[in-house]
Amino acid sequence: MKILHTADWHLGKKLEQNERTEEHQDFLNWLIVKLKTECIDVLLIAGDIFDTGSPSNTALEQYYRFLRQVKNTCCREVIIIGGNHDSVSTLDAPKELLRYFNVHVVGGVPEVFTDQVIEIADNEGNIELVVCAVPFLRDRDIRLSISGETTDERQERIRIGIAQHYHNFVEHISTFKLQGIPVIATGHLFAAGSSTSDSEKEIHVGNLAQVAGDQFPVEFDYIALGHIHRPQVVNKMEHIRYCGSPIPLSFSENDDAKQVVIVEFKGAEMTSMKVHEVPCYRKLIRIKGNLEQVKSKLRLLEDQQCKYHSWVEIQVLTEANIADLEEQLHHFKADKPFIERFFIRQHKLKPAKSLEEMPEEAFSLQDLAPKAVFIKCCEAEYGEADFTDLIESFDEIMEQMNQREN
Repeated sequence: MKILHTADWHLGKKLEQNERTEEHQDFLNWLIVKLKTECIDVLLIAGDIFDTGSPSNTALEQYYRFLRQVKNTCCREVIIIGGNHDSVSTLDAPKELLRYFNVHVVGGVPEVFTDQVIEIADNEGNIELVVCAVPFLRDRDIRLSISGETTDERQERIRIGIAQHYHNFVEHISTFKLQGIPVIATGHLFAAGSSTSDSEKEIHVGNLAQVAGDQFPVEFDYIALGHIHRPQVVNKMEHIRYCGSPIPLSFSENDDAKQVVIVEFKGAEMTSMKVHEVPCYRKLIRIKGNLEQVKSKLRLLEDQQCKYHSWVEIQVLTEANIADLEEQLHHFKADKPFIERFFIRQHKLKPAKSLEEMPEEAFSLQDLAPKAVFIKCCEAEYGEADFTDLIESFDEIMEQMNQREN
């Protein structure tokens, strides 16, 4: 029994309005080939299939075309869980139809708890594997609101709720364990000690809400996690893993080796766990320093030999705004034909604050409303420049959030 673990596709994801559709399609094509060559029995997709709750028609077409192509491989079952970016209703809408094609979708926590327990059987009907398909756990799934609770109390209740949700499976999988059937769990969460990148949106913020590896039930033979885009092992426990995103979703992931994980069982015993690196189709490069340092690093850039031309983020550290910065850097592209696009940012160096100033500022920040904090951030970033459009966008977002909460 061979299982392939992948996650965080973020189909439809753009990088500052620049399409990533071709890179995603290349990965999906590679994955179909991998399912065939490795003769994978079960495919696990651990959340964030789409980048937004309202995916584009192009993203939806990629998703359904991929599921159709899986049927031409030796992969017998596909299990998909929802992530924090996914819409539960979007994922769940076709699940009854997809079940006829052995595609199991758990977009959100179902009303019947045991609907998360998926049995994988052979052609004779003998159960070979059990998957506890746990999607992203929202607050309403794991805790009751308590008026007057502090932030720390709320975070502690979230952490306990997440851990308890997994422990609730123990009574439902004990029979399978006694029969020597391996049990796998999925999850889309932030485990304690995980290393994040800029492209991840925090799920449950704060150390108290992070579930440590030893808080998962020992009955799980492998735990396939999603949300963190950097591949990593949780708490040095090899069987609890983030496979990471298949393509770099931000410049902070420029040095990450993208991968999928293939786990093999013979009966109840895990006989193999191998990492398979995903090819890099477009290199994202980050350059940071003062103007002279940036120019020096640009001169040294070499062709990364990828399918698509590189995108380069340039962070210039400066004490004053450089009006002609783009003009100064533009000619470097002429000498580097493998570079398609620059993403240029100026970061103003701020004078260090005295110790006397810092406590006063920290105290006053606690008393500010969210909009006031946002305005201060804009002032710190843009100085006297006009950022009215950002304030208007902030007001619109806050209004949408209020409507959803109500």
